[in-house]
Amino acid sequence: MPHLKKAEDAIVSFGQGCEGEPLLRADDIARAVSMAREKTGRGTIHMNTNGSLPGRVKQLADAGLDSIRVSLNSPTKKYYERYHRPVNYSFDDVMKTIDLSLRSGIFVSINLFFMPGFTDMQTEVESLTAFLKKFPVNMIQTRNLNIDPDYFFEKIGFEESEPVGIVTLCEMIKREFPAMLFGYYNPPKEKFGKKSLKK
Repeated sequence: MPHLKKAEDAIVSFGQGCEGEPLLRADDIARAVSMAREKTGRGTIHMNTNGSLPGRVKQLADAGLDSIRVSLNSPTKKYYERYHRPVNYSFDDVMKTIDLSLRSGIFVSINLFFMPGFTDMQTEVESLTAFLKKFPVNMIQTRNLNIDPDYFFEKIGFEESEPVGIVTLCEMIKREFPAMLFGYYNPPKEKFGKKSLKK
């Protein structure tokens, strides 16, 4: 409470890298969010997730969750499944989570893992563009996919098409979706509508 009530641009976040999947504890988290929101409307309550349980999203949004970030290596189903290897959930569940999050009115980011030569190949650019038209997320958070490229390409059954370049990809996305933010960190709600996330 002191952090939410007093810190500048205060954020609390469920589902940091080593905490496991927070949607598995959605009942407990919803209670915690509700308790926090009974005491203050200040600060941002956020969740990082793999998006595996779409049915839990409305419960959390109703409790007072402000924003959600869903991790993707690719908006293309076959590449998503080959990399993430989902168990007891599917690519379609992840898409439903993103859709329901947008419909709930909370701030939605995708945590997009960038691999030069893959993320920016023509077919992936087309897939990402189609995804963003269908699911107009508020933000793309860019992450380097820190894995050996040869190993990655071999394991996901990479079917190469001509790359456009990462810089060109970002410029294309910014032109086509000017309201969408690019960044690296989860923004506080005070900056949800701001194009620049710099201090």
